[in-house]
Amino acid sequence: MEERARSCLLRSRSTLVKDIKASYLMDHMISDGVLSPDEEEVVLGKSNRKEQAAALLEVLLRKDNRAYISFYNALVRENYGDLAGILHNDLPLVSPEAEKSFADGCTSFLQMKLSEGGVPQRPVVFVKRPELLNQIQKKLYQLQNTSGWVTVYGMAGSGKSVMASEALRDHTLVSECFPDGVHWLSVGQLDRPDLLVKMQSLCFRLDQNQSGESCPRPPSTIEEAKERLRFLILRRYPRSLLILDDIWDSVVLRAFDIQCRVIITTRDKSLTDSVSGLRLDVPVDSGLEEEKALEILSLYTIGKVQKLPDQALSIVRECKGSPLVVSLIGALLREFPERWDYYLRQLQKKQFKRIRKSSSYDYEALDQAMDASIQVLQEDYKELYRDLTVLEKDVKIPAKVLSVLWNLEVEEVEDVLQEFVNKSLLFRDCNQRPYLYYLHDLQLDFLVEQNRTQLGELHTKVVSQFQKHYKKGPPTSGDIECLYWIRFLPHHMAKAGLSQELYSLMFSLDWVRAKAQILGPAHLIKDYVEYGAILDKENGVVRGQFQEFLSLNGHYLDQRPFPDVVQLALSQPNSSEVYRQALLQAKQKAHQGALYLDWINKHSLENLSRLVLQPHQGSIYYACFSKDGTKIASCGANKRLRMFKSTTGEKLQEFQAHDDEVLCCTFSPDNRLIATCSSDRKVKVWNIEKGCLLRSFEEEHEEQINHCQFTNTSRPLLLATCSNDKFVNTKLWNLNKASSQNTLFGHMEPVNHCCFSPSDAYLATSSSDGTLKLFEVSSTNEWKTIDVSCLFPEKEEAEESEVLVKCSTWSGDGSKIICVAKNAVFVFSVATTDLLCEIRTSRLSTVQFCHACPNSQLVAIALSHYAVELWDFESKKKVADCSGHLSWVRCVQFSPDGSELLSCSDDQTIRLWETNKVHTSSVALLKRDSDVLFEETGITVISTNNQNQLQMWNGTTGTLTFESAAQESRIRCTCICRQPGLMAFGQEDGTVRAKMTTARQVLWHIGWRALQMLTPHRGQVLALGLETGNVQVLEVPSGDTLTLQGHTKTVFHCQFSHDGQTLVTSSEDTTIRVWRWRTQECVILKGHTEPVRRFSLLHTSATPQRLLSWSFDGTVKVWDMVNGEKIQDILCHQGAILSCDVSPDGRRFTTTSADKTAKVWSCDSWKMLHLLKGHRDCVRSSRFSWDGRRLATGDDNGEIRLWNVRDGAPLKIYSRGSKDSMDSLHGGWVTDLHFSPDSKVLVSTGGYIKWWNVETGEALQTFYTAGANLKRIHVSPDFSTFITIDNIGILYILKKVVPEME
Repeated sequence: MEERARSCLLRSRSTLVKDIKASYLMDHMISDGVLSPDEEEVVLGKSNRKEQAAALLEVLLRKDNRAYISFYNALVRENYGDLAGILHNDLPLVSPEAEKSFADGCTSFLQMKLSEGGVPQRPVVFVKRPELLNQIQKKLYQLQNTSGWVTVYGMAGSGKSVMASEALRDHTLVSECFPDGVHWLSVGQLDRPDLLVKMQSLCFRLDQNQSGESCPRPPSTIEEAKERLRFLILRRYPRSLLILDDIWDSVVLRAFDIQCRVIITTRDKSLTDSVSGLRLDVPVDSGLEEEKALEILSLYTIGKVQKLPDQALSIVRECKGSPLVVSLIGALLREFPERWDYYLRQLQKKQFKRIRKSSSYDYEALDQAMDASIQVLQEDYKELYRDLTVLEKDVKIPAKVLSVLWNLEVEEVEDVLQEFVNKSLLFRDCNQRPYLYYLHDLQLDFLVEQNRTQLGELHTKVVSQFQKHYKKGPPTSGDIECLYWIRFLPHHMAKAGLSQELYSLMFSLDWVRAKAQILGPAHLIKDYVEYGAILDKENGVVRGQFQEFLSLNGHYLDQRPFPDVVQLALSQPNSSEVYRQALLQAKQKAHQGALYLDWINKHSLENLSRLVLQPHQGSIYYACFSKDGTKIASCGANKRLRMFKSTTGEKLQEFQAHDDEVLCCTFSPDNRLIATCSSDRKVKVWNIEKGCLLRSFEEEHEEQINHCQFTNTSRPLLLATCSNDKFVNTKLWNLNKASSQNTLFGHMEPVNHCCFSPSDAYLATSSSDGTLKLFEVSSTNEWKTIDVSCLFPEKEEAEESEVLVKCSTWSGDGSKIICVAKNAVFVFSVATTDLLCEIRTSRLSTVQFCHACPNSQLVAIALSHYAVELWDFESKKKVADCSGHLSWVRCVQFSPDGSELLSCSDDQTIRLWETNKVHTSSVALLKRDSDVLFEETGITVISTNNQNQLQMWNGTTGTLTFESAAQESRIRCTCICRQPGLMAFGQEDGTVRAKMTTARQVLWHIGWRALQMLTPHRGQVLALGLETGNVQVLEVPSGDTLTLQGHTKTVFHCQFSHDGQTLVTSSEDTTIRVWRWRTQECVILKGHTEPVRRFSLLHTSATPQRLLSWSFDGTVKVWDMVNGEKIQDILCHQGAILSCDVSPDGRRFTTTSADKTAKVWSCDSWKMLHLLKGHRDCVRSSRFSWDGRRLATGDDNGEIRLWNVRDGAPLKIYSRGSKDSMDSLHGGWVTDLHFSPDSKVLVSTGGYIKWWNVETGEALQTFYTAGANLKRIHVSPDFSTFITIDNIGILYILKKVVPEME
């Protein structure tokens, strides 16, 4: 060793001895070949940690430069960064050749790539298999310039993972072929939630490597994760390698089919048949050759094969060549080298009960070697090892979890686990700190079989120890230990039979919050399903309430920052246990100053009754009603078919239908048969009553079969199928024939959907070639073709070149055919193929499926943004939004009588909706134009609906108190007179009509029920502005009505003066009119060149009759309302003015503009005081604080800024930190702002409502509305009541939760 390196070790000896743990470092140094097992044994023979560290340094001082470098690297790998820093400056200089002289060519570049990618370390005892290694590396070199798959396959325990990782320990291979890195992912057997967690972890790892960038929110679905990985790999790591270890299912492979370079280890060579790209295979022998197995034993024991005793060969043969079993015996022999005969007899003679047949493994040598390993443990260690029976496969745990289970210090636990690792009874993952420990599946299977009668007792011990250690509730730190308890505590309770403890845990909002925040909602939903049978014995209704809460709010619980679960739960029905717990917690937290809002009128939505059926374990791709409507069948990613009662959701049957994902199922007309089709390219027909297979058609389709459907009648009974085949993609089958009856030619690309007309005369097919075709069933000739792709403009086609027609459906009478593509729904005449109707949904979503109601003109569509919508295709109006799914909706279908609608989704749920209730409750949707009157005696809310009716609500109780007759023109604005007895509204016809009517005449329009509701309600006067330009003043409840005519275009805004004698209106006709509404006298204010959408009355003693108006023409004008004189005409902005606000003292006003600026102006000099720059989008809203010291502005990017009014200096930026699903910081434009009376709290509206601490910029609370695009919010003077309407017409009356009086 160089002198400077030796001197550094001597100088740093005391520091190193004080801090290092020698046993951890020596594993790495032995792998590097600089330390022998004998030297390790000498070091570990010392009595304590410090003596072991000193002994290790003594050994190092006798070695060369390689030992110093290996010791340095070991410190780095074990996170002793400060100690490694001490040694760094004195690292010996080595040539590239010398650098390769240890760790078999593992250069610093390679070591960095392997460590960053999580590649497992080489085992302490490792035997080279050069022929196999060369094969793997040769295949990997073929991926240098192309994407593809290398499959390393063989039996369990054959060394696939070890050899795959070893192939990467080659500097030339990695630097030339995969310079962007290698990324190791241990997979195992996964359901979809666990697969999503794995993919989220990989996305997080790849995102973290982009220094300087904030990590985006984790993907919430597998499809989103797949697209995220595709972006990261192709854009940021194009020449990287992805290693998928221990793959069991082709579904997992398809999730990673992202056109990258992949190597997988698996037992099933055929799995890669399901993916695209270059595919290369490397077989691994089922067992080691005897020479290699003997070499393993020699490395564990004597060191040379030639010196092994005669028993060695017999032991190898009894181990069946399994590397795992040979290693187990080798570890035992290293501990007791004189026991060769003893262990051979153990293997030959001792008979153990074989691992049960349902186990994943069934090797005769396994239980023999396992038991022999356990028998040499100390008695107390045997008991501790037995406790590991409760672990789950493929789950790694930190020592801290076991310290809770064993009631030992973490250091003591680590010593015990080190003993297990030394005897190959346990494995340790050293790639992260703290170390993680895990059992091989073989070992776990053995433990479970050995302790089968004690499983309940062992799980009970886990729960008991957890409860003793965490008396105040589960940990929420988010570390590895916390993750384990949050994920597996319900599992241990269920396995232990502790039903009461499970009830208390899972019927707790605190548990929902803790688990959702750490793991997301998917795991919680899975728990409520998996343990549903146990929970339902206590209270099935409550279980359903918690599950429903998660289903409705899962997309919020996936957001970061994490939402307030208590606030979300306050939107649940008042009868729900979830709401009861939330209200109790809200009142308790309100004592501590927390802000919570109770939605007092949410009872109006409780009539949207629905049934949520038990979820699948995996995405549900299709669900359908039986022809009599009594049953529902569903299928999906878990390869199984399930049938339920449509009335209760009770499961009737379940069986595995295919070897791959089941994409569709369909009932026969007599409900006796059900057909299924799959990605495995097979069509199967089943007897429903017996659950047995009748027919299987396997030969004719060469690609996945997307859809199948029986004819609507049994004469004759035919089955249609369509697939991804290029040419022979649509077929008709007669169940009495072994092959297809006909093939329908015409499409040159995959056919996504097919369906028979109501009369069975025609078959409609929807294809990826952009066309919809109609075939005659009798002749199988193509009848008509509709080119759907031509309906999309060239600009849209440029954004996405392909137009895929995903689905089609026939109207009930068969006269119309409806299809979907991209975000559009098209209705065509069957007779002429003319386009009758076009419905465009949100451009941010795509339509996945559609189905027409058999007895009405409704069509249901399934959308990728988790929603189901009902549209009337005759009127082109949306009549309902059915929200609740938390992932893509794959399918919708009406029941045969049209009374019910089902939807199924990737969120593993099937939802049943009552068509009439959803329909009727959604017909009268409120518009966002509203006004609110806050008085000591109560709150009055007025708004209009899409039936052009004016509605009045009691804002205290949330009940409807008045509904007017429908107006001839759309009502565009409303206002309430602040003086008792008056109310007004404006229309679009531009005229003002004077008319006085009696109460009896009003009854003719509004009905007796409305009068009864109004009887206890004191008088109000309302103003309504209409699209025609009319303004109507309505006195309630007398019924006196005035129609004020004058405006020639839509009335945008109306407002009463404070004394109630004057009504001011502004219009699209660019004018403002000041009405003495009782006499119909009018002063016209002309001057703007663009429509005047808003104005503000200047209420100061000096200017009692002045008005300030603004327009898209960029000007602000000040008027004398008495004589109509224009007092000031100010050009404020080059762009449109979007909002103005006048300070409470009337001395200043602010303007905001589409030019991304805001300005503060003086009302005395009418000069600009401050130009406010900084917003990156249109500044949409503004508001002065009540003390006049601050100004808040909000923009279309969702950002809110706070300014000092005195000098125009920026004070704060209010932001959620990252953009949401609407690509905004606030779910959309910031449309309204209000300060509390003490100017300490700010409320804002956008896609949802947020409350902010003005001083700190902290978000105090968020209320998520069902819809979005909130236009404004009305705030009570005491800042305790908040009222708004969302874009789907739901009224929200929110009241602050106040603490209960003690």
